[in-house]
Amino acid sequence: QVQLVESGGGLVQAGGSLRLSCAASGSVVSIDVMSWYRQAPGKQRELIAAITSIGDTNYADSDEGRFTISRDNAKNTVYLQMNSLKPEDTAIYYCHALEYVVDYWGKGTLVTVSS
Repeated sequence: QVQLVESGGGLVQAGGSLRLSCAASGSVVSIDVMSWYRQAPGKQRELIAAITSIGDTNYADSDEGRFTISRDNAKNTVYLQMNSLKPEDTAIYYCHALEYVVDYWGKGTLVTVSS
């Protein structure tokens, strides 16, 4: 079993920056894809960005340029650098990992962007 733990969320002013981390632990063999999602109250969970084990990335068009995903395979950790944050970025941010055909979710970390 793989466990994912997000960290780095909190309260930030509009225009500020935040860096989220997600560390995978447990019976980690080889995580193929790690990604970040977010979900605002009453909204669907949406993909922000994904990164493969070899570094290929994919971003949601609306966030590309402000958000950067990165990965440290040795630490089984994925990061999300968020810059120029807006109030509409307020949501619970979730880490996701795909290992072979099995996917895992973290419990989420709350990001609140005040105006």
